[in-house]
Amino acid sequence: MIDKKFVENIVNEWLADKDYFLVEVSVSADDCIVVTIDHAEGVWIEDCAELSRFIEKHFDREQEDFELEVGSAGLGQPFRVLKQYEIHIGKMVETQTRDGHRYQGQLVAVDEAGFDMEVEQKVKPEGAKRAKRVLVGMHFTFDEVAYTKYLIKAK
Repeated sequence: MIDKKFVENIVNEWLADKDYFLVEVSVSADDCIVVTIDHAEGVWIEDCAELSRFIEKHFDREQEDFELEVGSAGLGQPFRVLKQYEIHIGKMVETQTRDGHRYQGQLVAVDEAGFDMEVEQKVKPEGAKRAKRVLVGMHFTFDEVAYTKYLIKAK
């Protein structure tokens, strides 16, 4: 079986002088390798192909039979690493907590412990006849979040 750490080291070697970052490496029991990368400006297919060739050079097909897939994290996919949160600061995201509550708002800050969002909520001021929409700051720890993803809205 192919060692996941070995593949991660190869990918990190390729990433060393680039603005791309590693999101995930998985290796199945039947040696299907899936490498997911991301970039603040998006991932180019040519770079995925280049990384795929770079990984291939480190294996001997006579010794190991494997399948290799290199791709991007995907626009609507949940964030997996801190860097994905960082590149989406200032953008609209959707978060679902582990207890099932869903929030949509602007990602405003992130650190190793969690992140902050500004969420629009209806609040009825005391004495007012109608509720008003106001921005409310919310903090989430990574432990309480089931997923966070970039929010794609059609105009």
